[in-house]
Amino acid sequence: MSENLAVVAHAKGDLRVENAPEPAPAADEAVIEIAFGGVCGSDLHYWLHGAAGASVLKAPMVLGHEVVGTVLTSAADGSGPASGTTVAVHPNTPHGVDGVVWPEDRPNLAPGATYLGSALRFPHTEGAFVRRAALPTRMLRALPAGLSLRDAALAEPAAVAWHGIARAGDVRGKRVVVIGAGPIGLLVVAVALRAGAAEVVVTDIAEQPRSRALGLGAARVLDARDAETIATLAADVVVESSGTVPGLHAAVDAAVRGGIVVLLGLQRNGDIDFPAAQAITRELDLRGSFRFNDEIDDVLAALADGSLNVDGVVTHVLPAADALAAFAVAKDSAASGKVLLDFTAGAA
Repeated sequence: MSENLAVVAHAKGDLRVENAPEPAPAADEAVIEIAFGGVCGSDLHYWLHGAAGASVLKAPMVLGHEVVGTVLTSAADGSGPASGTTVAVHPNTPHGVDGVVWPEDRPNLAPGATYLGSALRFPHTEGAFVRRAALPTRMLRALPAGLSLRDAALAEPAAVAWHGIARAGDVRGKRVVVIGAGPIGLLVVAVALRAGAAEVVVTDIAEQPRSRALGLGAARVLDARDAETIATLAADVVVESSGTVPGLHAAVDAAVRGGIVVLLGLQRNGDIDFPAAQAITRELDLRGSFRFNDEIDDVLAALADGSLNVDGVVTHVLPAADALAAFAVAKDSAASGKVLLDFTAGAA
């Protein structure tokens, strides 16, 4: 058996590929042979800054929450899929906190939730950028017939995009503007078009991401610095996916009076500059969007039947043993879309 290769963030600027111990599954956990893992912005932040927002590394942590693989050993308690089943992973575990009220039908808002590869709590929640991982069977989603692991590798970030469009409501026949054409923004384009948007317009500062948006079916792309044109768009729905303050301003500018702005890109902690007067006088409906719930099931079905077009979102697939190089590629958002780690490469 090959080494149990893992991608571990130790501290700011310190990312290592190491040999992890073999998993010791609990009764309700299956051992998953990870095939692909998508590099997320939060993974990059742990590498570059030693933190992702309020989640600060206090000890070495295996990264990764966008993973797919095959059940190597099924759970001892009989739950979950059988050995040999290909699966996607839902990385959230909802937990309540005494005295904190939250809508229990929206587990993504559970105040004590943990997420694979997150340093928000200590001990940290280990991720799944590892060749063999023990994961609770409640996280596992069997892939529909005919859907490959490579194609399913976008299921988790696509579910984030699906949830964001769902927060906007019915987009059929509407003009949708997407601020930012990174991997999440591109997936928002794909989901919006599948949901029946009449027109999708995308902004980004770089040419290659704009080109990828056109390839997915965007009707028009704009340089994100073209504030004058963005302010004329009068979009029914704007999805801010850049997570930047300029993007937030552009989202308000691009919305029609009485329109909907979905705040999907995670802004930095603390106070930020926001055009509140403009949002008020236009009566804009501002809606937050955080992670997702069961949308991953809809995503998997849509990927399997071909109704969700994600061609071109993945731009690079590198061996997990070359994680440092892969993270460097993913860091260059102008030149890369979604970057996948291939955990099968070099495995015996």
